[in-house]
Amino acid sequence: MTDFTFYTMENASQPVQEIFSSIQQTYGFIPNLFAYMAEAPTTLKAYLALNALVSETSLSPAQQQVALLAVSVENKCDFCSVAHHATGKMKKASENTLTSVIAQTEIIDPQDRALVTFAQAVTKNRGNPGEAEIDAFLNAGFTKQQILEVILIVSIKTLSNYINHLTQPEPNQELIDMI
Repeated sequence: MTDFTFYTMENASQPVQEIFSSIQQTYGFIPNLFAYMAEAPTTLKAYLALNALVSETSLSPAQQQVALLAVSVENKCDFCSVAHHATGKMKKASENTLTSVIAQTEIIDPQDRALVTFAQAVTKNRGNPGEAEIDAFLNAGFTKQQILEVILIVSIKTLSNYINHLTQPEPNQELIDMI
């Protein structure tokens, strides 16, 4: 397997150091995903820009994390599953929902269940959810706008999950400690 460089403030280029400094201020640490993603600074910038746009969606911060976690679990990305479980707790997502998504068991909250089912259907079916999944999502109180916002979430997770599959970062202890 290809060995990717783990970038730090010490071995990163000046432009990446500036990005890392901003990440450090935001997160309090540099998630290991970013340390590998820095191999391609434009990819790192794209991820951060998409992440900022996800935060502007009409989905609540908790719903954003539930959808991000659902896609990460569907894509079998361990790093992002840990990260979004931790961030989901921080954003006040239901603990039952978070643990159920990871365990792939029944989600009690009907709206969370519809969100997870829809996000995973979009992911699993490569952007072609069935009419039943769309109807269930809309019937749970979501909107057509939010259908497109879930696709944005699938897009950002495709980027990070696929990179994680190649680089295999260990979850940061800071993330593990948040769970």
